[in-house]
Amino acid sequence: MVCDDESDQSFNGAAFSLLHHIAGARLWAGRLAVIDATNLEAEARRRLSRIAADHQTPPVVIAFNISLERCLKQNLARSRVVKEEVISYHYAQFEKAMASLPLEAYERVYVLDEATLNDVTIERIKIVETGGD
Repeated sequence: MVCDDESDQSFNGAAFSLLHHIAGARLWAGRLAVIDATNLEAEARRRLSRIAADHQTPPVVIAFNISLERCLKQNLARSRVVKEEVISYHYAQFEKAMASLPLEAYERVYVLDEATLNDVTIERIKIVETGGD
């Protein structure tokens, strides 16, 4: 959306600024905002948590714990192949991210692995708060 080339990483700052703006606008409008990004760095997750908190929305994490072998295989089937060293680096960072998730302020953390990945249905349920006792 920003530069017409999803592989051009020089636009990351602008792209994430736009993503944060859109997420905030969707939450302000009472809509669901789903961020499909690796978010392996704690600061990236903190920024998204702040956006959720600013809109009184509980942040939820869905982590995909997939083997490196499967990630590499699926990468080769993509139209835009990512360099193997990038995937390997992200894979190594995933374990660190998983260790810090319990220390961060999420309403829920769901971890899907290869055994459960195809058996999951994600459903949004709106919670209606009632005033009173």
